[in-house]
Amino acid sequence: MEDEDTIDNSGPVVEGEQRPGWSDANNRLCATPDLDVAEMQAIEDEVGTYLAAHKNDVLSNATGGTIPVYWHVIRNGTGLANGDIPDSQIAAQISVLNAAYASTGWQFQLVATDRTTNASWYTCSGGTCETQMKNALRQGTADDLNIYSNNMGGGLLGWATFPSSYASNPKMDGVVLLYSSVPGGTAAPYNLGDTGTHEVGHWMGLYHTFQGGCSRQASTGGDLVADTPAEKSAAFGCPVGRNTCANIAGNDPIENFMDYTDDSCMDRFSAGQDTRMDGQFTTYRFGK
Repeated sequence: MEDEDTIDNSGPVVEGEQRPGWSDANNRLCATPDLDVAEMQAIEDEVGTYLAAHKNDVLSNATGGTIPVYWHVIRNGTGLANGDIPDSQIAAQISVLNAAYASTGWQFQLVATDRTTNASWYTCSGGTCETQMKNALRQGTADDLNIYSNNMGGGLLGWATFPSSYASNPKMDGVVLLYSSVPGGTAAPYNLGDTGTHEVGHWMGLYHTFQGGCSRQASTGGDLVADTPAEKSAAFGCPVGRNTCANIAGNDPIENFMDYTDDSCMDRFSAGQDTRMDGQFTTYRFGK
């Protein structure tokens, strides 16, 4: 598991599950440490080498396309109260993804939905249950997106694997979402579907916009994308005009899907993020 976004009403609140006392004051946070500098650099070197070697091979360079989606509903029984989200909410989530990624050239098409009643997997937040769940259900290859929805324990909202992890552990590849974060769910203010957008962004190779704080790395910032202004820390709510890195041009990218603002505040990826997704997909997913 490479990225986790969590909430916990007993401490710092994190991304999204509907719980007693849930309110707009609850914040989106990430519990899993970001990749360290050495890991990030290794990925950058690998992508750079691959793209250079295939720069004239049109068939090996992906700048957009339609990604097949396999949706796995993990439920505790029938009915919405047991995580058994209807096909209409799944379709709505796919529509949200397509709207969010429209400017990037990437689209998503639901090709299959399965429903599994399993109490252990229903509250799975990683570990043995995740391995069992994904080994049993994952379909397709590197360029197929598998989404698992459940009522994950530990206060988690969702997590995703990065593209660079596929080759070493293909069965674990995919996105896990809290079922109540899909459109029409109860995890307000994270119930418009952009938890899915955010986690799929990780699956496509993006880091958080606030990764690295106000540091700059070869003018690309901590997220290795030059046109997402640096920000000292994650933003919550929708703080228009926030600027936590005063010595670096640009207000914080609070509208970016890879920040932690409310779903209603998020509405964009940058051109640099689009380019990064293309490079990551080409290197680690396209035709793999």
